[in-house]
Amino acid sequence: MKKLHHLDKLAALLAAVAFTAACGSAPIGMAHAAEGIRIAAPKLPVVEPKTTQTAVFAGGCFWGIEGVFERVKGVTSVESGYSGGTKANADYDLVSGGRTSHAESVRIRYNPAVVSYNDLLHIFFSVTHDPTQLNRQGPDSGSQYRTAIFPANVAQRKAASAYIAQLGKAGYWKKPIVTKIETFSFFAAEGYHQDFMAKNPSHPYIVTWDKPKVASLKRLFPTRTR
Repeated sequence: MKKLHHLDKLAALLAAVAFTAACGSAPIGMAHAAEGIRIAAPKLPVVEPKTTQTAVFAGGCFWGIEGVFERVKGVTSVESGYSGGTKANADYDLVSGGRTSHAESVRIRYNPAVVSYNDLLHIFFSVTHDPTQLNRQGPDSGSQYRTAIFPANVAQRKAASAYIAQLGKAGYWKKPIVTKIETFSFFAAEGYHQDFMAKNPSHPYIVTWDKPKVASLKRLFPTRTR
């Protein structure tokens, strides 16, 4: 019954909704998750092989990020998992409890002839999460929900670094971007986490926090959405 971890967090969040609404508008990170943000695409060109490539991103609960990228044209598969730690303790109970150095992440396999790494970066920063939130996203807090990129090669590392600098200079957010570029790693999460949004479309957490991200994808990237 590990799914109850997210249900417990949702229950705590809902219990505080009346207080939050009465005290003022929702924090910018929560508003961003629901609305998305229109930002410029990466300027630095990225040269990629013609064969299937891999990208790994982290930005909060992996359910929503997986659900977004599964709907992107050119993406052949998306898998939820853990990055930034070791295989030995890549376990949901440990990771979600903040007892490891992992971040909840997604591994994206994609066709560069259809969608580039720069395209994925564009979607990652504009739709999936708020890159100014340090060690949290929406209702989830802890370093396991940090915003991070795990480049699979030198070209991806250069592209990610250049785009973070570009976005920071443009000043789209009131706060600085805290997304870190870390060493590549990925360990697949337990089976019940895979395709979670597709299998549980009415799950309260999905409805509240993740379906708005898909709506933002369709609104901001209509030509890239399946």
